[in-house]
Amino acid sequence: MARLLLLLLGCLLAAPLSAACPDWSSARAGGELAALQARLEAWNTAYRRDGRSSVSDAVYDQAVERLGTWRRCFPGQAPASPPATTGPAGELSHPVAQTGLTKLADRDAVRAWLARHGPAWIQPKVDGVAVTLLYERGRLVRAISRGDGRSGQDWTARARRLPAVPGRLPDGAPARVVLQGELYRRLDGHVQAERGGAGARSTVAGWLARERLDASLAGEVGLFVWGWPDGPATLPARLAGLEALGFPDTARWTRPVEGAPAAGRWREAWYRDPLPFATDGVVLKRGRRPPGRDWRPAPPDWAAAWKYPPREALAAVRGVEFRIGRTGRITPLLQLRPVDLDGRTIRRVSAGSLERWERLDIRPGDRVVIALAGATIPRLEGVAWRAVERAAVSPPDPAAYHGLSCWHPAPGCEQQFLARLEWLAGPEALDLPGLGAGTWRALVAAGHLEGVLDWLALSPGALRRAEGIGEVRARRLAAAFAAARRRSFAAWLEALGAPPGWDAGVAPDWATLARRREAAWRALPGLGPVRSADLRAFFGHPEVTHLARRLAAAGIDGFEAQR
Repeated sequence: MARLLLLLLGCLLAAPLSAACPDWSSARAGGELAALQARLEAWNTAYRRDGRSSVSDAVYDQAVERLGTWRRCFPGQAPASPPATTGPAGELSHPVAQTGLTKLADRDAVRAWLARHGPAWIQPKVDGVAVTLLYERGRLVRAISRGDGRSGQDWTARARRLPAVPGRLPDGAPARVVLQGELYRRLDGHVQAERGGAGARSTVAGWLARERLDASLAGEVGLFVWGWPDGPATLPARLAGLEALGFPDTARWTRPVEGAPAAGRWREAWYRDPLPFATDGVVLKRGRRPPGRDWRPAPPDWAAAWKYPPREALAAVRGVEFRIGRTGRITPLLQLRPVDLDGRTIRRVSAGSLERWERLDIRPGDRVVIALAGATIPRLEGVAWRAVERAAVSPPDPAAYHGLSCWHPAPGCEQQFLARLEWLAGPEALDLPGLGAGTWRALVAAGHLEGVLDWLALSPGALRRAEGIGEVRARRLAAAFAAARRRSFAAWLEALGAPPGWDAGVAPDWATLARRREAAWRALPGLGPVRSADLRAFFGHPEVTHLARRLAAAGIDGFEAQR
């Protein structure tokens, strides 16, 4: 993840003011700018010092762009200098600076880069932890973490525990060899398009941070050498030399490219084909580059990265609402300022559960990270940073909602009541055509439904009085309601929301089920104490008993004994 001052300055000086400035007071603007700057510096420190990626490159870049916008909006409140783009310097100087990479935004940028540099080479951008290896007289004498590019932490003892890092080079190796590469987690058939980074980089960083690393884990760390600063002048010669030194993977994963179409084909292949490591893009390299003494800890012009499409995005929370489902489960839903991700516009995302929302403590104004699960469903990954001013949010009382609450559209029960109706008409219950959420809302708004079974008595004339329901649709709905009367006893129990397990043992009718005590439920195979208690509570609940009597009066199969 390149944390480069050039990126930030480019955002500050060249990027258009693409987003409206927030309506903040001077005091709040100063606080928000300071909070984001502190978060960026913390991410940089974690990456440069520890090799740990707190967020993806895409999210980091969006946060840098956001800071640039806010600095232009509130120049008087902006910190005096941009955030430091490196972590703390380590105790060991790199024999050759680690340079980082410029990022090419799209195919046009790749085409322009190749036009300037002529034929080039392409490699997968292996997603791991950067390291410098120094060999003298064939022996490994130093291993140094990336650090700030000029100096890093002493990783020599750690590297010597890794089988992928040879302690000695073959006879005939140059007297002094400096290699730069990536320590990565070995993966079996990893498909980047499907699994993303799979936490591989953070896993390797965690292993390397251990005081003791057992042999099995050490064997799961691979080494991909992407730099030999003082090696042969041409890339083919360097590849052959690395193979002779015992690093054949560099040549295996390096291909010549003469234009953007060829680069695009390799990028697509390495994105979708199984690989032995995680990657986050490809790297284009010119065949010749300056000697190592001229390298600086800044992106050079002879190499550039073309990243994969972002799998995550940074989103601002506009509000938090709470959906109450049929069983009383409360699901927090975050309303987002629209954000594009993989060609889709995302406006909302579920926080999963009330417990998770409370743990994350997400409020309006916070910035969150979202991703696409299965390339279609937005998924909340976590909180990027919090707003300085914390808005109050009042969730529903979870004690007020459960599987036996809200059989009527009383205040506070509207959502669960509608969810009961939607389930009742759905394919797992009565399977009634033409009855979606909108239709049920219209019937409730018209005052036709004070209970979950009131629709059984609705005539076509009454249906036409609901907004949006004309004569033809009213007839169809009446026909669907009439067909419901012919549904099976099992379908009606599903429609009422009977807990799973009601069909254990012989259950010929409602009366038999209603008389069954909890101990009798527990005696049936597959039913434990919790499920047995739920079943007894359902069949003994006054509201459910009342509904069973209504169904008996309507002549529904299996309920006749309730008359």
